Amino acid sequence: MFNLKSIYFYFLALHISTIKFLKKIYFTTNIYNNSLKSKTPEQFYFYPNPFLLSSITNYRKYSFKISELDPNIFWLKKSNIWNEKELHSFLWLNLIDRKNDGKSLQKIIDNWIIKYSKYKKNLWENSVLSRRIISWVLNAEIILQNGSFYFKRNFLNSIISQANHLKKNIKFEKSYTKRLEIFTALILTGLVFKEYRNNFDVGIKELEKLVKTFFDKDGFPFTRNPGDLIFFSKYLMLSRKCIEDAHEYLPEFLETILEENFRNLKSIMAPNNQTPLFNGGTETDLQELNKFLIENKSNFKNNNNLIGGIHFFINNKVAIFFEAGEPPNKNFSQSYQSGPLSFEYYLEGSKIITNCGFGSNISSKAMLLSRLTSAQSTLTLNDTSVTKFERNKLINKIFGNSIKNTFKVINYDYINNKDKINFTASHNGYEKNFGCIHKRELIIDKTENKLTGKDEIKKRKDGKPISYNLRFHLYPGLTAVKTMSGNGVLIQISKNKSLLFTVKDELIKLEKSIFLGGNKILDNTCITISGNLVNKDKFLHWEIKKNI
Repeated sequence: MFNLKSIYFYFLALHISTIKFLKKIYFTTNIYNNSLKSKTPEQFYFYPNPFLLSSITNYRKYSFKISELDPNIFWLKKSNIWNEKELHSFLWLNLIDRKNDGKSLQKIIDNWIIKYSKYKKNLWENSVLSRRIISWVLNAEIILQNGSFYFKRNFLNSIISQANHLKKNIKFEKSYTKRLEIFTALILTGLVFKEYRNNFDVGIKELEKLVKTFFDKDGFPFTRNPGDLIFFSKYLMLSRKCIEDAHEYLPEFLETILEENFRNLKSIMAPNNQTPLFNGGTETDLQELNKFLIENKSNFKNNNNLIGGIHFFINNKVAIFFEAGEPPNKNFSQSYQSGPLSFEYYLEGSKIITNCGFGSNISSKAMLLSRLTSAQSTLTLNDTSVTKFERNKLINKIFGNSIKNTFKVINYDYINNKDKINFTASHNGYEKNFGCIHKRELIIDKTENKLTGKDEIKKRKDGKPISYNLRFHLYPGLTAVKTMSGNGVLIQISKNKSLLFTVKDELIKLEKSIFLGGNKILDNTCITISGNLVNKDKFLHWEIKKNI
């Protein structure tokens, strides 16, 4: 059943959807495609470093020689390794043999221009088109090398036509990440073509607006998604490097936001060079970002223990990340996962307790499953999620799977002394439906590197029996066996290293679970503490320590 806010968003989505439908019809007309044509640039003012493309793509795992492929059939249907959008984005250009693939590449691009130089629904989608421009500009030197006059002219005209399409339709793109890609593409075309300096000015102006809208005062995304922090850092770094190489003035806002982004990334970087799996986070290759920070001898240190609602403590033995933030605004909630007071735990470089991750690299169904509270290492009541999400297909199509309700995180406290680290917080997400407050306390013993937890379910009113499940998802690859007592689990990390998980006065179940943080679904194990309560408060005491 719709509430008033949902009704508003439904009619707004209907309005936007209608406009998009009519515009796509217009885009296919000769009138529109002719309007994209403008002056052919005389030449590239400079050639950006092509290896900058590796900072925004994870294609390093693949390799191929296009000189061994037939350019005439290159654009026929490909295997599932290269789906249509990936292929037409040209991000794979950083994989080619730069000594021997030049001529073949020209033929492939020439065939692309002949077949797809006019608007095509999927191939001219903003993200695909922006990435294509970025890839072409960064690899222009090898693409144009020894090319004919006609090829060079057609190539330059194609870049400009696509850039003109982006510029004409900026205001209709609502996705923050896609807008970033658009602005990056415009900035690059404005840098390399003197005749289109306006593209640079527009891109920088709009990018500054986006930064002010998308980041909080500490430089963390309002989405509270570590994945967005990584994505923006990569594209902002690309723009900055190209601006510097073109010997243009570097805008102060760009330098500032990058410094804040890098500081935040360094602060929440786990021992395995990953970021915590909260609110849309996935396991992402941070090799290029780490390389950049090392080469520039960057020392972005954050003296706080809180960034974007993520509380953390990291030393050479233990790392813990505690999700104690409130849900983002509806406009920033497309990747939000309902896991208040969930946590992730590392010991001596090994990840022990995890959340399931966001299935964005797998499927839409995987994303839906990963939003559930049960996919996080936290508490669920009556097998329900704390946060509800929009289920209307039209609203989701336009705005993404945004949230419908919110909650408050209260009574947060943090103690750090010579003996222990203590995180404490509560949330009222279950108060309306069940009259319950969930309070969690996490304590790290600095001497023994032992993690102790206290979960409290406070009942504010009497009522019907409520079932509870307290879940601890183990990282894939870890094995677990219940102890004879029934209240403990032996977690095997390696041949000679294991941990003991125990809970006081409760029985433990080991359940099958799935991990969705990578590029495919992985099996893992979940430690679950279950029970029922009616009118009494419930206290659950558990700990994880080395098995001696």
